[in-house]
Amino acid sequence: MKGYRKYFGKKILWFVITFVVAVFLNFFLPRLMPADPVAAITGKMASGMTDASAVQEIYKRYEEEFGTNKPMWQQFLIFCKNAVRGDFGTSFSQYPRKVSDIISSAIGWTIALQLPAILVGWLLGNLLGALAAYLRKGWDKVLMPVSLFMSNVPAFGMAVILLVVFGVNLKWFPIAGGYSFDMIPNLSWSFVKSVISHYQLPFWSIVLVSIGGQAVGMRSMSIYELNADYVKYARFLGIKDSKIVGYVFRNAMLPQITGLALSIGTMIGGALVAEIVFSYPGLGSTMYAAVTAADYPLISATTLIITVMVLLVTFLLDIVYGFIDPRVKAAQFD
Repeated sequence: MKGYRKYFGKKILWFVITFVVAVFLNFFLPRLMPADPVAAITGKMASGMTDASAVQEIYKRYEEEFGTNKPMWQQFLIFCKNAVRGDFGTSFSQYPRKVSDIISSAIGWTIALQLPAILVGWLLGNLLGALAAYLRKGWDKVLMPVSLFMSNVPAFGMAVILLVVFGVNLKWFPIAGGYSFDMIPNLSWSFVKSVISHYQLPFWSIVLVSIGGQAVGMRSMSIYELNADYVKYARFLGIKDSKIVGYVFRNAMLPQITGLALSIGTMIGGALVAEIVFSYPGLGSTMYAAVTAADYPLISATTLIITVMVLLVTFLLDIVYGFIDPRVKAAQFD
């Protein structure tokens, strides 16, 4: 138990340090951008006005509302205090909408798209990689080149290929949006059908890219484990091959589980490419719009969510590994 306490204590300490540094960077880095979003809002609100003093008053009023007239350290303390309550302020680019409202309306779309796509790609990729390693011969000769090709296709490339082939040429699926633009979100079958139709291209663009990388990784780890000394010794003792294979693939899965956890942790950031290409109304495209508009509050909120998800997943993964991986267990008693 003493070994475990020391192990978990170190992990918690590094988690806290990393979180503090990440919050600091999430706040200050967007504000190093040269743009002045308050001036952009003032320009929209004062359109057509010729009185310079009135325009100046409008600018000062928005400076006061967004707090940009305060010293940076005061803005940081206000940001931290409000973030604890889940309040990230008002969006610059979508004024007067609250950042929390924008995120809450977009994050559901991203999770519904990314989480199933990551899980399906992970399962199919690992299954194909394990079969290629175990069966070898013709199966491996076909799967390996295909997997290598798919793993090296960039995400935007796969998205564009599917869009052009199945959206533009064959016209099987819509090419943009999360549902038909003439619809209002509701629980009717016509709306659900539209959502499912718009879902297909971004979903499969993520799945196909994931399958290739997972298959290559699983195949390599499985071949390494199949040639390990403990496998040869187990076969020498006459242990059934089915039982040996179970241990082999359990060991080979450990790095793949790490990859799955990190993919889930970064799924909001990973949604960026698919959502931009297909104009999908998720958090990835929201974050892209915030960056292009220098929307500090929205940028800080989205990057903070990604940071927290990655840190939590990594921390939980380390804790789980401390119990399930025999090598980590043994290290606690050295």
